[in-house]
Amino acid sequence: MAASAEFNWDNADVKKKWDAFTKFGAATATEMTGKNFDKWLKDAGVLDNKAITGTMTGIAFSKVTGPKKKATFDETKKVLAFVAEDRAKQSKKPIQDELDAITEKLAKLEAPSVGGAAKANAGGVYSRLTDHTKYTGAHKERFDADGKGKGKSGRDDTAENTGYVGAYKNKDTYDKAHGK
Repeated sequence: MAASAEFNWDNADVKKKWDAFTKFGAATATEMTGKNFDKWLKDAGVLDNKAITGTMTGIAFSKVTGPKKKATFDETKKVLAFVAEDRAKQSKKPIQDELDAITEKLAKLEAPSVGGAAKANAGGVYSRLTDHTKYTGAHKERFDADGKGKGKSGRDDTAENTGYVGAYKNKDTYDKAHGK
């Protein structure tokens, strides 16, 4: 069973790293949540969604923690042992080998990473909003063929005081038709 596996790491050093991940997102936390446990494994490269999945770690975490949903350092070690046991069933390797591989990766990790945080990129928005070729309707009339703005003549509808209505197509044809 998972209880027979031994941890080959420096407890004091790993405890500091465990504390860093425990406090990630909640500075006053004293016990690790399942979310932070998954982050610890993911940052270390243990959680890969093939051999070790978030579902596997979630089941192992709830087996150990029960209804309280948070784990102490010793309980976290038990969860790691269960994860190693699940991994060993798939890989057909001894549990100790899998546990050693997991703990080696976790021991190398220094602190939680925030490198995956999304960064705002407004470049695409500005280029899209200022592209005159995408304008339609009345706004299209504000630019010439080269994309240069027409200024006031592009904004204002200037009235032609010719005596004809705006949409009249046969302007200046009366004299020709009536022989004047």
